[in-house]
Amino acid sequence: MPSPLYLIYLEWPEKCFRISTDDLRYLRTLVPKGSRVVRVRDDTGFMRALPRATHAIVWRFRREWFARASRLRVLATPAAGQELVPTAGPPGVTIHFGHYHGAIMAESVAGFMLAWSRGFFAVRYAPPRVAAWPRTWLSERCAEVAGTTAVIAGYGHAGRAIGRQLAALGVTVYGITRHGIFAGDRHLAGVTRARLLKKADWFVLALPSTTGTDNFLGAALLKQLPRRCVVINVGRGNAIDERALLAALRAHRLAGAYLDVCKREPTLNPDGRRQPSMAVDDSGLPPNCIVMPHASAFSPLYLRRCFKELKDDGCL
Repeated sequence: MPSPLYLIYLEWPEKCFRISTDDLRYLRTLVPKGSRVVRVRDDTGFMRALPRATHAIVWRFRREWFARASRLRVLATPAAGQELVPTAGPPGVTIHFGHYHGAIMAESVAGFMLAWSRGFFAVRYAPPRVAAWPRTWLSERCAEVAGTTAVIAGYGHAGRAIGRQLAALGVTVYGITRHGIFAGDRHLAGVTRARLLKKADWFVLALPSTTGTDNFLGAALLKQLPRRCVVINVGRGNAIDERALLAALRAHRLAGAYLDVCKREPTLNPDGRRQPSMAVDDSGLPPNCIVMPHASAFSPLYLRRCFKELKDDGCL
């Protein structure tokens, strides 16, 4: 019987999402002895090797490609989102999506919360009269993260990992799912969402884009958040009505926002100028709206975490 062939097609602009020699070396320590690990760099090479592959680890896979994959037993993607790979395949093919991202994203969320609370962002918009040395002005704008309350919408693998990191910082954490409200792993019966949101110092979104989450955080829900609340989105950009969020920020009905994702990710013009990254014009964002370029899961260990998870889940 032919030995297993692991077909690796992980090419991406960001270096941490593009397989390296060290990543390949690590993967080869995890697969069964005698297996072949083959890296390809484009669709042509992938299609040429696919008929021999027993395992394929990819960023994207078209459904019609299954017709060329007669030996395929496992199709895996590092991605948690289900936009680029079919969620189901032919009989006998296991589809695996990554669920290891939470630990990395949790550090991004915690890092932002610490920076926000300690005034690292506030000094960016200190008034001119104090900008040269805003010590006294900043002293009234610093707080402690410990003792605050975070409500996490999307309390799955990533949301729970974020919750564990925040709890270690002394934050009281609640999670919202389609099945109810949770404190840790404990389901809270009789607690309403409206009552919970009034407690939120931080409202964290870790929602996917595939379960009816469009504009989950809209004008009505924003009105239920207290003025001190900071919105954090590390899930998918579709979950926020950006026009309503910016209106709330500009009217000081929210303290701030950290958006790692937006409805429309930016492109660059030929002259290098950035196109807007939000569904509305973001050229005049208020200073209390911090936008990052979909970076919450960046890590030099990203793909090695993926391969270890595949090994632990029995997919290698």
